[in-house]
Amino acid sequence: MNSEDLDVRTALIQELIPLGLKAVTQELQAEVRRLAGERHERGGNNHRWGHQNGSVYIRDQKFPIDVQRLRDKSTNREVPLESYEKFKKPFAGDNQTILKLLHGLSTHRYHESAALAAEAFGISASSLSKRFKKKTENTLKDLQTRSLKGHDIVVVFIDAKRYAEDGLMVALGVTLQGKKLILGTEQIHSENARAIEQWLDGLIERGLKFEEGILFITDGSKGIKKAIERRLGEYALIQRCQWHKRENVVSYLDETQKLLCRVRMSQAYAKTTYSEAKAELEKLHAELLEVNASAAASLMEGMEETLALHRLGLAPELARSLGTTNCIESVMSQLGQYTDKVDRWHNSDQILRWTAACAMDLEPRLYKIRGFRYLPILKLELKELVHKRQEECAPMKERETIEVS
Repeated sequence: MNSEDLDVRTALIQELIPLGLKAVTQELQAEVRRLAGERHERGGNNHRWGHQNGSVYIRDQKFPIDVQRLRDKSTNREVPLESYEKFKKPFAGDNQTILKLLHGLSTHRYHESAALAAEAFGISASSLSKRFKKKTENTLKDLQTRSLKGHDIVVVFIDAKRYAEDGLMVALGVTLQGKKLILGTEQIHSENARAIEQWLDGLIERGLKFEEGILFITDGSKGIKKAIERRLGEYALIQRCQWHKRENVVSYLDETQKLLCRVRMSQAYAKTTYSEAKAELEKLHAELLEVNASAAASLMEGMEETLALHRLGLAPELARSLGTTNCIESVMSQLGQYTDKVDRWHNSDQILRWTAACAMDLEPRLYKIRGFRYLPILKLELKELVHKRQEECAPMKERETIEVS
């Protein structure tokens, strides 16, 4: 029997509860007979050599079992049972246990809610906590190191989530086919440009392709913007969240004025062309100057960044998906369904592990963005924009080279 066949039989047996324990015993006895022959049979190289107390997993629970020992006469060494070594490992890499804990089942209540038989052991709160920590450590490592070379990332959303006094930044990538991919997480106390720049370096080292341009969607954080511009320069185009910009503007107005301003800004961003949208916003700016100068100044600050899709000519097709940070806000909300159940965060490592485990669990269920069929057009527009910027910068770089020489 090859190792692959044994893996299949192991998985099937672990699903047969409560007959699983009996089936495990039979499987071990069958391997003993294959290696040492029938009891009292002579002539073989291996012979039975007493018993030992052991344990096996059935699903996510541990059971005691009596294990036959074998010894090789020629080498005077113990012969391990391959089937026993496999049954000693938790089923499916502890996935079922981890999911139960992620969805809010307390380690202290796990035994009474999950025990299949009175003989089960090894599922105490401390034991489960160690298993959970080990599994989530591996998940965090996988998330932080997995290669991005095989993904053609066209869009990157960046946002932050608060955990008590701590902040965690999350990046969501969108591939050319519209698939959403969790790119990584980073703990930051504030949206500091230097820390974010180092984090972007990590994404590039893992294979993030940026040479043909990437559209970044942000909430307007100056630290994020500065880091993107310093690290990626002409390869990055920033689309500022229109919803955040609108709420920033109306925060200066009274209740009556807020409603009208929201409507006017929404109508402006709904315009098809860049010139039409900008004209509407400038008209609103002139009116706000008569009402509230602070609101007017807020509207003008970063206005061009809120019209990035309009400048590319793709506002009608992609505005619903890429005009705001709604895509990543939705991911953050889903993460909250897991993490909001935690009463107290002990340290930053726990926050990172939990977030990584939750992100990797929900990632396969994320839908493609609306309008994903227009992403190849977006990619072409970004590529042309990068080429145009490089041409504009070329004379300046030549002058700098001459001055240095």
